[in-house]
Amino acid sequence: MSPMRLWIIALAVAAAAACGGGGSSTDNTAAATPGGAGGNTTLGTLRVALTDNPTCGYDNVWVTVEKVRIHRDGSAEDGDAGWVDLPLPQQQPLPTPLPAPPPLRVDLLTLTNGTLVPLGQVQLPAGTYSQLRLVLAENTAGNPFANAIKPTGGAMVPLTTPSAQQSGLKMNVNITVPAGQEVDFAIDFDACKSFVKAGKSGKILLKAVLSVLPIVSQTGQRIQGWLHPSLATAGATVSVHALGEVVRATPPMVDSGGNVSTTVNSVAFSILPPVSSTQPANGTVSMGAGPDNTVDTGGVVRALQLLTGGPTIEVASDNAGHDDGGYEMALPLGAPIRAPYVAGLVPLLFTPDAAVMGKYRLAATVARSTEVQFADIVLGAAPVQKDFHFVAP
Repeated sequence: MSPMRLWIIALAVAAAAACGGGGSSTDNTAAATPGGAGGNTTLGTLRVALTDNPTCGYDNVWVTVEKVRIHRDGSAEDGDAGWVDLPLPQQQPLPTPLPAPPPLRVDLLTLTNGTLVPLGQVQLPAGTYSQLRLVLAENTAGNPFANAIKPTGGAMVPLTTPSAQQSGLKMNVNITVPAGQEVDFAIDFDACKSFVKAGKSGKILLKAVLSVLPIVSQTGQRIQGWLHPSLATAGATVSVHALGEVVRATPPMVDSGGNVSTTVNSVAFSILPPVSSTQPANGTVSMGAGPDNTVDTGGVVRALQLLTGGPTIEVASDNAGHDDGGYEMALPLGAPIRAPYVAGLVPLLFTPDAAVMGKYRLAATVARSTEVQFADIVLGAAPVQKDFHFVAP
């Protein structure tokens, strides 16, 4: 998105997957716009649902939600007073009085293209709430795959979630619940950036990337377009970017009718980018820690492409390994194609941006520092290797 016009950017379709995990726990939201019917003048109703961005390199991502909690104080600890729990929706008819509903097991990869799974609703005192927590059930001997992940072509692996079972995944929010009204929010679980491989151990760790979004109405909140049908099963994704960051992303689906949307083309003029080969970019991310120069590994590396005249887009990202700090991304060698947005059911006139073909800027970060390190790379005949090392603050 540039100040003057909207560009539609299509990367060349990679012959291999061009994304991996990435990111660390980041939480944000906007204040809700009130909606719904009236009620008690001192209470409001909060409804929460779960949705997902697409994932890369996984067939299934199962999480088992035990409860959702909310608090006015963004710094409240687990045992502090003032927490309100949202009861999970009943999954089947139960006797009266109703016992606590069982945990809700969800495959995050079924929650793309705006699909929502309700996580419950509750009446609570009107006002502003600053902390939301998503609590996952534990993997146990009786249910070892309550939280699990299945890499593409591999077997199901139990997901290591060290903090999620005890205190929950924390989100700093700014949720306003008006008196006598209802508000709806969705927890967006970015499965593509929420997992880290633990070196050669085979373990996969949860490093959740979550955001909380207000659900105001369907009008004006959807972007709708059409890719060529051949891309629907080829691992393609569609994403919206702002200032070089992916705001939302989704894989295409066969039928997206029925939504009130901002339309960017029509089914008669579906987008079909050229096929591109890929080349690996890999390396390590580490940080010196303390006077003994002990090295911590891990971080996030994003591959950015600076298009001619702007904007900058994110092509891929990867979480560095928990044990060895390693990252790897497959990046397209071909030129991205771009077209200015034209309203209506008309074709988009794409042209290649040959000047940036094979050129990327790697941006690396670590959790314990605000520093960002950059490295410009040019793909060629051999894989590109770039290591990043941070000095402990």
